Amino acid sequence: MTLPALHPRPGNLRDVAEQIEASTGLQVEIIGGSLVMSRTPRGKHAGTIRRLRVQIEAHLPADLAPYEMSSVAMPEDSDDYATPDLAVLPVQWDEDDSWLADPRDVALAVEVISQSEKARDITDKNGWYARAGVAVLLVLDPRTGRWTLHTRPKDGEYRGRLNGVYGEQVDLPAPLPSPVRTEEFPLYGS
Repeated sequence: MTLPALHPRPGNLRDVAEQIEASTGLQVEIIGGSLVMSRTPRGKHAGTIRRLRVQIEAHLPADLAPYEMSSVAMPEDSDDYATPDLAVLPVQWDEDDSWLADPRDVALAVEVISQSEKARDITDKNGWYARAGVAVLLVLDPRTGRWTLHTRPKDGEYRGRLNGVYGEQVDLPAPLPSPVRTEEFPLYGS
């Protein structure tokens, strides 16, 4: 696949990202000023998100709902955004004309690690969510069957961090439904 000839300049990254998405079908995010592209998730990746969504959706407070494919803005930088696999946002998001959610409105962001993701990419993205001020980040890793819950963002990093393995439940902070069962989340094959 050939990408169009693009010449990004400051303040133009969002336009470039939109052109790439339109011409290739890839999902594009702008993390820390860098374009990050990914394919459509594999079945087990999507299945993990579906299983998590089914668990939490019925137990969320009436003013919150889970959304897939909703992007989150980096405050004060319209050329910097991420698209978590799942975001729990106020139900008013249903009626919002914006395409970028305010990170202070995100009660939970969920990232499911892809088979090909590298440790540096994961660390950079976790740091992005902390800098943006997303209150709670849950990272699920079907490569290893591990999860990490990040809480209390401050000064560009998460101060709270809890690690576990699939089979151990995740206790999410209020008002999110808790616990989340992980034993049914799939693992990637070799």
